[in-house]
Order: sequence, then C-alpha cells, then structure tokens
Amino acid sequence: MKDIVRVASGQGFWGDSLEAPRQQVEGGEVDYLMLDYLAEVTMSILQKQKERDPSMGYARDFVGAIESVLPAITERGVRVVANAGGVNPPACAAAIAQLTASKGVAGKVRIAVVTGDDLLSRLDELLEAGHLLANMETGEPLSTIRDRVLSANAYIGSTPIVEGLARGANVVITGRSTDTALTMAPLRHEFGWGETDWDRLAAGIIAGHIIECGAQCSGGNCLRDWRSIPDLANVGYPIAEGAADGSFVITKHPGTGGIVSVPSVAEQLVYEMGDPREYITPDVIADFTTIRLEDAGKDRVRVYGIKGHPSTDKLKVSVAYKAGFKAVGTLVYSWPESLDKAKAADAILRQRLDRLGLVFDQTLSEYVGASATHGSLAESDGVRDYPEVQLRFGVRGPDRAAVERFTREIAPLVLNGPPSVTGFAGGRPKVEEIVAYWPALIDKSVVTTSVEMVG
Repeated sequence: MKDIVRVASGQGFWGDSLEAPRQQVEGGEVDYLMLDYLAEVTMSILQKQKERDPSMGYARDFVGAIESVLPAITERGVRVVANAGGVNPPACAAAIAQLTASKGVAGKVRIAVVTGDDLLSRLDELLEAGHLLANMETGEPLSTIRDRVLSANAYIGSTPIVEGLARGANVVITGRSTDTALTMAPLRHEFGWGETDWDRLAAGIIAGHIIECGAQCSGGNCLRDWRSIPDLANVGYPIAEGAADGSFVITKHPGTGGIVSVPSVAEQLVYEMGDPREYITPDVIADFTTIRLEDAGKDRVRVYGIKGHPSTDKLKVSVAYKAGFKAVGTLVYSWPESLDKAKAADAILRQRLDRLGLVFDQTLSEYVGASATHGSLAESDGVRDYPEVQLRFGVRGPDRAAVERFTREIAPLVLNGPPSVTGFAGGRPKVEEIVAYWPALIDKSVVTTSVEMVG
C-alpha cells in the first residue's frame, strides 16, 4: 500500500481549460487524474444532444483530454477517473476505445464504464411502484410533468468506481456520479477503506469537494486578496495528497501560478455546502464543522480531523424536463443619461408587447452596468449616470410563437426608441427551448449500478 496517493484535478466543469489535464500529468508526480465535467445544466445539454444524435450525450472534450495524457496513462501508470459519460457512458467509452485503437495503445488502456444511474426508461415503472420522485423544493410529484421529462439520473457514489479500479481499469468513465466520488474512489481503492469507515470516507469526500471545481481552490475566483494572487494566466490546478488515516494535503505543482492557502481552501469548502453538519453523499455524511485546516508550507494546506456519519437510504435524482421557450435581447445605451434611456426603452417595449396581446410566464429586465448584479440596492450609492448601460430584456412562456414575436419587437427600438444606442448585441434574439431542473429523491434499493470493461 502506498503511503501517499496523489489525485490531481484536471477539469472543474465541461468547458474548463483544455490544457489542464496534460499540465497536471506532466507537471509532477500524480497517481490519478480526476476530471469532473457534469452539472445539472450540463446533463440537460447532453440530453438534447443525444436526442439529435444517439451516439452523442457525453462530454466530447474528454476524448481530447485522454489523447493529451495517453503517454502518462500507458507509460507512467497514471489512472483517470471521470464522469464524462454524461447521459451516454457507453458511447463515451466507445469513443475512448476508438481513440486508443487509432493510436496503437488499445492493449495498454483498460476502460471501465459505469452505468445504472440513468432512470429515464424506468420512470413509469418507478412511479407505478409508488416512488413519487417529488420535487425537493415544491413537493410536487413528478407525475405532474412526466410527459415533458427529457432525462432522469441518480447521483451514484464511489462504490462502482472502486470496482472498476479493482478490476484493473486505468480509465473509469461514469455518468451522473457525485463530483466528490471521483476523488474519494481512488483513495478508497488504494487504502482499502471499508463501506462503514465513516471518518475516512468523509475525509475522501472533503478532499473531493475541495478539488472538484479545479483551480477555484488554488487561486481562481478567489475573493480574499485577489489582486495579490500571482500569475493566474498560468494557474496551477489542485492536487490532493491523501494518506491512509484520512488526512490529506492540498497542493499544486511547483512553478505554476495561483495560490494554495488556508483562505483559498476555506472559500472552496463553503461552496455549495448547505448544512455544515450534514453534507450528504451516497457514501457518507460528512461533518464540515470537524474540518481542521493547517498551513503546511508554501502552497500546501493540511486537512485533518474530519468526522463522518452513516449515509442515508436515499439517492438524489436529477431530472431535466421541457419548460417552454425563452428569448433574451440586449440594447446598449451610452452617456449621458444612459440608465434613464435604458429604463425608457424597457417601458416602451413592455407597452408594445401589451398592445400586441403577448402574454408570458415571466419577463425580466436587467440594467447591466448599473444594477443587474445588485438590483435596487445599486441605486442607493448615489450614482445616477453611467458611461453605458445595457438593457437586457428576456421573456419566457409556453407559446413559441409569442416568444418569436417578442424577438421582432426589440430591434425596432434602435431607431424608434431613446437615443444613443451603441450596440445591438448578437442581432435578433434566438428562441430557445427551456430545459428545467427537477431535484428529487429515490430509495437506494431501486438503483443498481453495473461495471463493464471495454476493449
């Protein structure tokens, strides 16, 4: 058993730096590369792609990431764990198998694909069996929007990933696993942590939580002393150096930009934390109030003392469903009286929409540059004139034709509204179908995962 296992974060979301995976495996010693691609909105996007093309539905950037780290996998033994499978893990695994074959290294790359999180084909069966899949925010049963559901995926934990690693995979691909499981699974596999070793499992979850968002814990998007953070153009992505007792150090490769400090790690800890005493995952409940942070040298923070509790009998389910249509248009007004002009344009546009009898579920006006971020609070600072203000006007509703008509009403304001329009960003607004998010819970007993070796 290794004394230290190094898990490097190479992606914090789908769209993160394309260079990060290669830089992580080439910048110094690592044992595992963790790539986190999924968020709730990502699942919706991937499902729409799969609807158009059944061979799609996964994070295609992952193929390029694997290509860039193939030497590390095949020659140095670095293993990769990723949830890039999205809503179509088998297709993702097939794409990686095709890549490795084309590079002549198929025999050196053993792929495990984890399935079972996708509940879409089972929804009617589950509803009939009494699983309401009620919205966690509103309490409404899923049956109220069943005919509009696009995807339904349970958040799975580390167990099937550990199985894939135990079966010799050096690339493990999942669908909707928890972000934290991607880091915890390698530590659990290497150190042999049991399913009821709550404190160590919780430590693995916290390690995963800290590095799941990539460079956000190593200087990116950091509030404290952000001006003093060095060389963000070359920011180093984080690495968790785990020990068998559950303690770990967060660090980054020498010579990279950014910073790993107690404040930078603490900021990431409170990201999407919820109740600090009960950070619930499929594997364990972690108690954030027990976490201890300690400066362990330049760009090194030791994390220890973490306590965990038995997991619940539920899994969270992410459901995406069709929720109408939307369109957003923008107009930029220049000084003088830029905010007044934008507000006048907003009022004119609303009057014209009313005159046309167009009804929407929601309309939204934002004055970017004046109050879009802080709303009415922004006007309390006494500032009444700005160099430029962007009117951002959006509508949403069930009638595509009504939304389409709105897109034809904002452009005329360029010539028949207030003066000094300096930008009509993007031309006529595009009508988009809304894919909404429905969070729910389901009994763990009805979700069964499987692990298949590919190639």
